[in-house]
Amino acid sequence: MYVLAIDEGTTGVRALIFDEQSRCLGRAYEEVESYYPHDGWVEQDAADLWRRTLRVARRALKETSLRASDLASVGVATQRSTVVVWDRRSGEPVCPAIVWQDGRSAHRVAELLEQGIFVTAHASATKLEWILANDDALRRRAEKGELCFGTVDSWLVWNLTGGAAHVTDHSHASCTAMSDPFTGEWHPDILGALRVPEIMLPRVVDTSGVVAETAPDVLGAPVPIAAIAGDQQAAMFAELATEKGSVKVTFGTSAMVDVNTGTDLVLSENGAYPLVLWSRGGERTWCLEGTVVTAGAAVQWLRDGLGIIASPDESGPLAESVEDGGGVWAVPALQGLGTPHMEPSGRAAIGGISRGTTRAHIVRAVLEGIAFRTREALDALLTDVGVERPTRIRVDGGAAANEFLVATLADVLGIEVERPETIQATALGIAYLAGVPVGVWSGDEEIRSNWRSGGVYRPNLSEDQRQQRYESWSRAVDAARLGGLA
Repeated sequence: MYVLAIDEGTTGVRALIFDEQSRCLGRAYEEVESYYPHDGWVEQDAADLWRRTLRVARRALKETSLRASDLASVGVATQRSTVVVWDRRSGEPVCPAIVWQDGRSAHRVAELLEQGIFVTAHASATKLEWILANDDALRRRAEKGELCFGTVDSWLVWNLTGGAAHVTDHSHASCTAMSDPFTGEWHPDILGALRVPEIMLPRVVDTSGVVAETAPDVLGAPVPIAAIAGDQQAAMFAELATEKGSVKVTFGTSAMVDVNTGTDLVLSENGAYPLVLWSRGGERTWCLEGTVVTAGAAVQWLRDGLGIIASPDESGPLAESVEDGGGVWAVPALQGLGTPHMEPSGRAAIGGISRGTTRAHIVRAVLEGIAFRTREALDALLTDVGVERPTRIRVDGGAAANEFLVATLADVLGIEVERPETIQATALGIAYLAGVPVGVWSGDEEIRSNWRSGGVYRPNLSEDQRQQRYESWSRAVDAARLGGLA
C-alpha cells in the first residue's frame, strides 16, 4: 500500500511515495520561482506551480515504477497563506499568486487589530483584500461567484480533481485569518470588514479524511485525496508532536516553531499566532506558532546573493572550518523580524567584520544567527503557553540536514535536539494523515512504532557560556530593528 505525498513549499515542490513501513520509495523535486516586482512584494505564477507539481508527481511514480492505480491515497501539504484567485469556469489564475511573505498589505494589520480582527502580515486576509480593492473588475466578478479564492492547497486540489473540488482544511483556513476560531467556518463579520464575498471561498473540511478523487487523466487513474494540511502542521504530525506541550522546529525557507496547545486556543502576547494543527473526526487540535524569518532562505542568499558558497550543503563544513565566528555576528532578518518582534520592516544585519574576516566567519555567523533567532522565538511561545523548555525537541526540514546548525541549536538551547531519519517531515506527515483514513496505517500507535530517529545532538556549552553568547547576540537584534527604520 503506497501513499503519494505532495509537499508544496515556498522555494520548491516535492513529491514522495511512501510504503506502509514509512519508507520513501521514490521522490522528485523542482525549485519554484518567486518574483519581486516591488520592494516587499513577493509573487509566484500559480499556473506554473501546478505544472511543476504535476511533473514531480508523475516523475515520482515513474521512479518507483508504480502506476496511479497502485496508490492508496494522495496527501497535499502546502505553504499555507499564499493567495491564489482563479476563474471558476476556465480554471485559469486571474492575477499573480501573492506569497505569504509579501508585505504590501502589512499596513492594514494595525487597522484591523484596532477593529478587533486578529490578523498578521503573513495571513491571507489582507492579501485577498488588496487584490479585490485594487481591481474593480475582479471584485464584481468575485461578487457574482465567477472567481475562486484559495490558498495553494485549494488550488492544487482543484487541479488534481479537474475542477470538481473547491475545498481547504481547518489548518489552512486558520492561516487565512478569515475563519471563526469557535466554529471553524468562515467568519461573516471578518469577511464583511474585508469586503470579501463568501461565495468565492472554499468549503472547509477535516484535515484527515477522503474529500475527493483525482481526475483519471491527471495521474492515470482516480486516486482518493485523503488529507490536506499546512506544511508545518503536517511536520508536527510526522514528528509525533501530538501531545499538549510538544515542540518541533522546521528549518525551511523560514524556521517555524510550533508548540501543541491541545484543544485549547491560546492567545499570544509575544508575536505568535494560534493555528489549528489538524482536525480529525471533527475535533480540532491547536498550536501556537512562531516564525524565524529567515532560515533556509538565508543560506540560499549566501549562495545566490553573496556568492560565497557554491551550494547550501557547503555551509556547514565551511562554518566548522573556523574555531569560532571571529567576532562576526548576524541577525538573518532578510525579510523582516518575526516572533517575538513582528516587525516586517526589520532588516538583516551583519557586524563585527574585521580585516581578518573570511567567508567562513560570515557563513558561521549566519548559521549561528538562525539558531539564536530560533531560541528567541521558542522562548516566547513557551512563555505564552506557560510551560518550561522541554528536555528534547525535534527538528526537520531541508536545513536540518546541516550538522553544524543542529548542533549549534542544541548548544544555544541547552537541551537535546533530535533529527528524524526522514528530514522531509512535511511529506511524511501528510502521508501519515492521508494513509490512516484508507487503512495504510491503523492509527497513531502504528505510526509511532514506525518512527525512526536520525540522531540526537547534545549541548556542549556551559550555562554561563550559553547565556553570555546569547546576551551578546541579543544586543545585535537592535541593529536589525533600527535597520528597518533607516
